[in-house]
Amino acid sequence: MTGMTSSARPLLNRRLAEFGTTIFAEMSALALSTGAINLGQGFPDTDGPEEIREAAVRALRDGRGNQYPPGPGVPELRTAITAHQRRCYGLAYDPDTEVLVTAGATEAIAAALLALVEPGDEVIAFEPYYDSYAACIAMAGGRRVPVTLRAHEDEGRFRLDLDELRDAVTERTRLLLINTPHNPTGTVLTREELAAIAELAVERDLLVVTDEVYEHLVFDDAEHVPLATFPGMRERTVTISSSGKTFSFTGWKVGWVTGAPELVTAVRSAKQYLTYVSAGPFQYAIAEALRLPDSYFDNFRSDFRRKRDLLGDGLRAAGFEVYQPQGTYFITTDITPLGEKDAYAFCRALPERCGVVAIPNSVFYDDPEAGRSQVRFTFCKKDDILHEAAERLQRLSS
Repeated sequence: MTGMTSSARPLLNRRLAEFGTTIFAEMSALALSTGAINLGQGFPDTDGPEEIREAAVRALRDGRGNQYPPGPGVPELRTAITAHQRRCYGLAYDPDTEVLVTAGATEAIAAALLALVEPGDEVIAFEPYYDSYAACIAMAGGRRVPVTLRAHEDEGRFRLDLDELRDAVTERTRLLLINTPHNPTGTVLTREELAAIAELAVERDLLVVTDEVYEHLVFDDAEHVPLATFPGMRERTVTISSSGKTFSFTGWKVGWVTGAPELVTAVRSAKQYLTYVSAGPFQYAIAEALRLPDSYFDNFRSDFRRKRDLLGDGLRAAGFEVYQPQGTYFITTDITPLGEKDAYAFCRALPERCGVVAIPNSVFYDDPEAGRSQVRFTFCKKDDILHEAAERLQRLSS
């Protein structure tokens, strides 16, 4: 029997060589080994609505989805997704040709980029960005071009520079990868910003993939407006969302894509060779979740706004500079007021110093120096956990 290939040749291809273990796995393992409160990875510590969990149990018992579901997703869920888009945003989609169910939003992003990007195409993404974006662009053979959302201390938020975005577009640009509400900064793009992005996309004939998983987590005066609602955008936009963030069942991994038939067909062509299908019984449950009354979404948003304020006040009291998020369930902070400069080193030491785990934003930038002093915390936890974390963080300033 022949041996393995020569060790002189790397086993991992060049496109993925820069990607190791994700920061979320690393920091969650650190939380487990130290017993620290995990405010790093964004998963709730309570389940979503009981009636939706029971809907999944009922589907299991009734034998719905226990075998392979249809490739595009079960009809009940595809119909519920179109009803949700119409009800919330006035967007009309055909459930048979313009909706695709995926294994969470991460698979949807991967399938969209694999389907729509040719090797060498440029993909513009806002940084700091969710770490899978860079890996998915690399797997598609594309070249990522970052446009940085910059912190404005006077506003206490991050903002997009539209001139920088326009300047980033070249003849090789194929696609804009947009995330709003934005993880990790909590920025929610305004109507004016989205209108300018839409005009640019139409003018330069660009495709757009929008990650809108935090669509129902917007606070204060911010509003979520899908890019597909702007003139000329429905036919060039792949809209992605998922159930995990809105209904607090992140382990079910039920996401979806909506778009024009030719776009959804392209994404499905790639997706069918990834998982093919997944989450059969859970699809029926999420179909029921999307039909919950407006009061559910209102209470959900109100509850998380309160959690945001609870943790934000605790972080400020501990000495952090806090950038108030307009959406998502993350808060980005700056550790410079604490006399710290290196976010990665700070986060590595934080569990031993005060029993809390967070994520260094520097890993979400092409140039780590751009976010060297930024640290992200999640507030999708029980109130008593957030109170305890805030008390522990006080040790930093004592």
